[in-house]
Parts: sequence; C-alpha cells; structure tokens
Amino acid sequence: MPTEILMPALSPTMEEGTLAKWLVKEGDTVSSGDLIAEIETDKATMEFEAVDEGVVGKILVAEGAEGVKVNTPIAVLLEDGESADAIGSTPAAAAAPAAPAAEPGPAAPPSPATAAPAPAAPAASDGSRIFASPLARRIAADKGLDLSQIKGSGPKGRIVKADVIDAQPQAAAPASAPAPAAAAPATSPTPAAGPSADMVARMYETRAYEEVSLDGMRKTIAARLTEAKQTIPHFYLRRDIQLDALLAFRAQLNKQLESRGVKLSVNDFIIKAVALALQAVPDANAVWAGDRVLKMKASDVAVAVAIEGGLFTPVLQDSDRKSLSTLSAEMKDLASRARERKLAPHEYQGGSFAISNLGMFGIDNFDAIVNPPHAGILAVGAGVKKPVVGADGELKVATVMSVTMSVDHRVIDGALGADLLKAIVDNLENPMVMLA
Repeated sequence: MPTEILMPALSPTMEEGTLAKWLVKEGDTVSSGDLIAEIETDKATMEFEAVDEGVVGKILVAEGAEGVKVNTPIAVLLEDGESADAIGSTPAAAAAPAAPAAEPGPAAPPSPATAAPAPAAPAASDGSRIFASPLARRIAADKGLDLSQIKGSGPKGRIVKADVIDAQPQAAAPASAPAPAAAAPATSPTPAAGPSADMVARMYETRAYEEVSLDGMRKTIAARLTEAKQTIPHFYLRRDIQLDALLAFRAQLNKQLESRGVKLSVNDFIIKAVALALQAVPDANAVWAGDRVLKMKASDVAVAVAIEGGLFTPVLQDSDRKSLSTLSAEMKDLASRARERKLAPHEYQGGSFAISNLGMFGIDNFDAIVNPPHAGILAVGAGVKKPVVGADGELKVATVMSVTMSVDHRVIDGALGADLLKAIVDNLENPMVMLA
C-alpha cells in the first residue's frame, strides 16, 4: 500500500521547516538511503534521505513551501505494481478528512419544522473550520452545544458522537432578553509588546521601503534572544587584557608551524584560554536546566559565527584537551560549513559557555546576550594600543583588548564569575602556560 513520507525532525527542537528543494520528481524510483529533498531548518539546510524504497507517486508539498510542520506528509511512495490511483485512498492525499457515514446508534429525534438545518461546516470563533460527523452535529444542535467549545477525539481532531453525547450545553440567555452590554474595559490593560505590523506600515506609508520577510533563522533568533534577555538575570564583568606577550608568542608559533600550513589566530588562543579556565574553575562549567544545574566535565566551547541573515554558534567539544593547531583547524572547518548552512544539529547544539568576537570588525567593547542554556558568554573587542602603567610604575604603550563576560546569575554568582574571568585573563596574558 502507499507509504507516506513525512516531514522529518532534523533536530530535537525542530517543529517546522522549509522544503527548500526536491531532488526527485513524481515517477522516480528511489531506494533506502537515496537523497530525495533538501530541508531548511531555522539553522541549516540539510539533505533528507529516503527510508523506504519505491516509486514517488505524488509530491504533496511544493518546493519552497515554508512552515511545514514536523510529521506532515510531504510525498507518497508506491510499491512495485501499485498505481498512482491508489493514492486517493491515503490520508496524505486528502485536503481534509472526508465526513464518515452516520455512526451507529439510535436516530436523533426529528428537529422541529421551524428549526434550521445544522451547517455543513461550522466555523470556530477564530475563523477556522470545525470538523464534525453529521450525527455529532445533529446531537449538538439538539442539545444546544457550541461545537467550537468541544475538543474532538476522532481522526485529526474530528468531533464524533462520543464527544457530544455527554457534553453539557452552556447557559444561554432567554430569547427575549436583551443582548448583554459590552464588558467594561479593564482598568489596567496589559501593555502591548509593540506596535503591530500594520501600525508600523501605516507610519511609513508615505516613504519608500523594501519589505523583507523573516526566514526561519531570523524568527528563531528573535524569539530566543528576546526570551533570553527577558528571563535570564544577566550581570556583566569587564576586564582589560594586555596582549603583547600573546602576540609575540603567536608570531613565534606561526613561524614554526608555517611548513605545516597552520596559522593560529588570536581567537584560537581565546578558545583555549576559556576552555582551560572552565577546568580551573569547574563550578562555572555548568548549564541551567530549569529546576537544576548541570555541571559539565569537559569544556565544550561555542563560538559565534556571523553568516548572511543571522549567526551560528558551532561547538568545539573537549576544547581543553585539544592542541591549538587542532582547535584552529576545527574552527575553520566549522565556520566554513556554518556560512554554507551545512552544519549538522549536533555541531551547533550544546556547550556550556560561548565566545562572541567582534574585535575583527573594529569594535572596542560590547555586551553579549547569554544563549541558554549556557551559563555565560565572553564578548571580545579589538586589541588597541593604549598607554598603561607597568608594574614598575613606568608609563608604557601596550596592546590592550577589552572583554565583557555576560553571566547567568542563576548558575554563576559574582565571585565565581570573577574567578572564571581572572583565569581567562591569566591564560591570555601568560600564553605559554596553556601549553603546559
């Protein structure tokens, strides 16, 4: 019999996606493991493989369709010898479930001659269609029930006889009673989250503009960061770091590694410094898990990577145990595939701490938003030459980098956060200890 191909859940948090591209067409024969489509999630575009073998009988979701819910049928696969005519009997092919024949049971008493027949397709208050069997509609009409207030237990939420047989009618005002007055407005209305899209459009109706629709990634970024800023109790710790020793050490290493084609960046040292600091201050190597804190054993460090239309935070697992050259190669690979939206979910999920480096864009300092469930994020600015007072009291010029650590106060308190940031600073100002 025909087999439905369902919209896959390509990550634990995926609820819907975009069917970016079909790699097969109706009539094509596919085997298990063949690539049949490209699915775009909020984070990446991933290839989708067939699980079964057969012939693509019908494509149910068009290429480019957005907001396709997980487990929605997107195509139908036929076995050898089956005809596409058989698809009509599958649930996937029907736009809406057909109304079944009257259910067995005693016939409802006839309605009065003056009563109007029950509507074929009543609508809920929000305008959506209500699906109910004919018998359920008749019983509901006789009992004065509002179908929009009844939850259906039949296929795809259809209201059936059992749902209405024991339901109680809502109290109704007598026919002669005047319509109730409109409820008085609340004395303290909840403030709106912001002007609606229509209101904003009206503000600028006399100005020229281009409307840009939000893709899944931008919607997710907006929702998650709004939630993070509103629900996570942030606090911020700031330090200046003198980079001259690190820059000299980096130049020396890069000269020695040149024959291997390895070139270390300052960001590679920052990743290593954070990873080792999380080991030195293990209580800070933790994540918030709703009603508990999970203390991590390894240092899994996430690094923000800017891409067109958003960002990724690929995670470098076990960063504390990897060499600088290994971290450098892994980061370059992850960043490259992130920009192509080719990362697998396990490559950008997890981690306990993140790094966001805008120094390469000339930003001196900034505050980053914690990405849950991480306990913190280090915002890194540019290294700038500044006058500083040395340990001997003499004024000198040094390359100084400003960092701000945003911390989730539910996981890390002030003193613990200060210890973690001090460990990061010590590692970067004394880079040779990171190789010990």
